[in-house]
Amino acid sequence: MPEFMAIGLFICLCLTLMLGYPVAFTLGGLSLLFAGAGVLLGVFDPSFFGALPSRLFGTMNNQTLLAVPLFVFMGVMLEKSRVAEDLLESMSRLFGGLRGGLAFSVCLVGALLAASTGIVGATVVTLGLLALPTMLKRGYDPALATGTLAATGTLGQIIPPSIVLVLLGDVLSNAYQQAQLRMGIFSPKTVTVGDLFMGSLLPGLLLVTLYLVYLALVAWRQPSKLPAMSKEERGELHIGQLIAALFPPLLLILAVLGSILWGIATPTEAAAVGAVGATLLAIAKQQLTLKRLREVTTATTDISAMVFMILIGASIFSLVFRGFGGEDMIHGLFKQLPGGLFTATLLVMLVIFLLGFILDFIEITFVVVPIVGPVLLMMGLDPIWLGVMIALNLQTSFLTPPFGFALFYLRGVTPPSVPTAAIYRGVLPFIAIQILMLIIVALWPGLVTWLPGLLAR
Repeated sequence: MPEFMAIGLFICLCLTLMLGYPVAFTLGGLSLLFAGAGVLLGVFDPSFFGALPSRLFGTMNNQTLLAVPLFVFMGVMLEKSRVAEDLLESMSRLFGGLRGGLAFSVCLVGALLAASTGIVGATVVTLGLLALPTMLKRGYDPALATGTLAATGTLGQIIPPSIVLVLLGDVLSNAYQQAQLRMGIFSPKTVTVGDLFMGSLLPGLLLVTLYLVYLALVAWRQPSKLPAMSKEERGELHIGQLIAALFPPLLLILAVLGSILWGIATPTEAAAVGAVGATLLAIAKQQLTLKRLREVTTATTDISAMVFMILIGASIFSLVFRGFGGEDMIHGLFKQLPGGLFTATLLVMLVIFLLGFILDFIEITFVVVPIVGPVLLMMGLDPIWLGVMIALNLQTSFLTPPFGFALFYLRGVTPPSVPTAAIYRGVLPFIAIQILMLIIVALWPGLVTWLPGLLAR
């Protein structure tokens, strides 16, 4: 009976979220309803809720999660300070004379924005508003143009500093500790957000390279889809303009990531540096007004409040799910699967991919990963590798028609003359690249674990 209650809770949660109810309150409300029914039926011990106050107090005192509002502030401030516009204009002048040069520019600027903001929706919308009209005007194939923009916008999922990796780092750290305690191992080793940042760096750069290789192949084989810009269209590029556009965001990226990679600062401290640096950059560009500062702080508060409310709801869900024996049931199921660890990992990745159609990465990180994470880690998976695979998987899910979140963001800023079918058709090659990247990371886990191991020495 308790196992059926755990399964029913998870199914009802997915169905309710599909109806559009607020995630945080759905998580907490449904969990409390099922817990109440379990108490009446005698299959749930209400003493489980005794752990809830300490969990919530631990969340409020969690220094790692403090990085979330700081990184969000940094991303929103950069979004509103014309950094993307200046970068795209300079890159277009630099590469515009090549076939596919504008697409190369979008890809490189998207990678820089991903490393600066870490917010997928903001990157997709910003690039769509800035680059899509120009690409269509220059004769680019609409499907290829929108596919490039959607895929590039999702790089914020995997290129640090990513909000996804910050949240995954905290959740996987707890899952790793739980796994060690259950196995009777008391090791001082932990998993940090910095480990995930380091582990995702090489896969993220390789993914950008694969995008560029694909665009170069299309420009070579089908030049009519990616025409070059004339000299009059792209204008003259002065080296001073290029340096002025590239140097500030690159310096900010180096300050944030470099301080983490070299052990100078924790991710939270680096996020504070990034927030201050983004503000100084906005001041230098004369883009910081009282109205804009109010917009940035309001957006940061909204996003941060949403994240932490979902975390509170997810904590209640996790307690109730565990109270019904859900974690033990999943552990037993995974142990009985033919193929052992490989089949269990493949099943989890498939479930996360499908859930990415109906849930945002925040819900998946806070709801699904705490359930399956400890079990997979007890079976021998490396936590850093698992975190990067989940981030790549979610990025692929966000691109996949018909429910990919990035497609919804892009559709909102795409002119009616571009049909939705063209957007879907355009992302298919990039989805294939994403799947190839997942296979590469699965076959060569050292691509993820090498850099964290090297810097830990």
